[in-house]
Amino acid sequence: MDIVVCTKQKKDIFLKKNNCLVINSLDESLKESPDFALICNETHFHISTAMQLAKNKIHFFVEKPLGDSLSGTKKLLELIKNNNLITLVGCNLRFHPCILEINSILKKNRLGKIISVRAENGSFLPEWHTYEDYSKGYAAKKNLGGGVVLTCIHELDYLCWLFGKVKNVMSITGKYSELNIDVEDLSLILMQFKNEIVCELHLDYLQKPSSRYCKIIGTKGTLFWDFFTNKIKLYDHKKGKWITILHKKNFNPNNMYIDELNHFISHIQSNKQTMNPINEGIEILSLAITIKNSAKSKKMEKIN
Repeated sequence: MDIVVCTKQKKDIFLKKNNCLVINSLDESLKESPDFALICNETHFHISTAMQLAKNKIHFFVEKPLGDSLSGTKKLLELIKNNNLITLVGCNLRFHPCILEINSILKKNRLGKIISVRAENGSFLPEWHTYEDYSKGYAAKKNLGGGVVLTCIHELDYLCWLFGKVKNVMSITGKYSELNIDVEDLSLILMQFKNEIVCELHLDYLQKPSSRYCKIIGTKGTLFWDFFTNKIKLYDHKKGKWITILHKKNFNPNNMYIDELNHFISHIQSNKQTMNPINEGIEILSLAITIKNSAKSKKMEKIN
């Protein structure tokens, strides 16, 4: 497979080693007639880049989040539909074995009626990429589409994938630390799904050590998943004890991304839409924007 890389960055060792064709202009890259494209630039430029690809009838994958505003999304959907394009928003946790197992458990009704969910994703932003200045990265800058709500949108995506659409949301969101950033670093979110499940979600750029988990409380039992141990435990009400349902001791996180790309390519080949097309990405982006709006209005906001 020939790979064309469109980037403003200097050609690095990886690209040299893999004989990639490096071009610094999207217009010039399109002249190579790619079969599909992967959009991995800063969040603020996702939608405009997707628009250009859609106009040229190119299937595309776009990294999460879809963008930092809903501007242009209606036109983008029209282009995708008119040109019969296959799209995928990159939310790799949908391919995590623990999330897939949780989805299976919920479908089998092993927890009974779900009452509430508590999820968290917190880590210290300066330690994300220690080889670069965190304050200059997209996650730290408003004009690049940063902020903890958009950057950590994975949680919103998998929660909605598991539990359905949200009808009401309220949040306290803002910058509370001394980090050198101009975006929010903490978001405390309360969501009510249309099926009446209530969810508490905590996102931050602050925690040491990192914390990422999901706890689901049902009438028949409680489930707890820890991202860092790759373990799912289930508390069985009848047996009165915790049982380990899944423990992926040697899980390689890179497998999620491989599975995600294989899913995308296979759906292009079969001309079938993916599990997370652009219309779903728009719904999650709209939810994230509503969460930030709720913090400004200091009120519960309804999701249309």
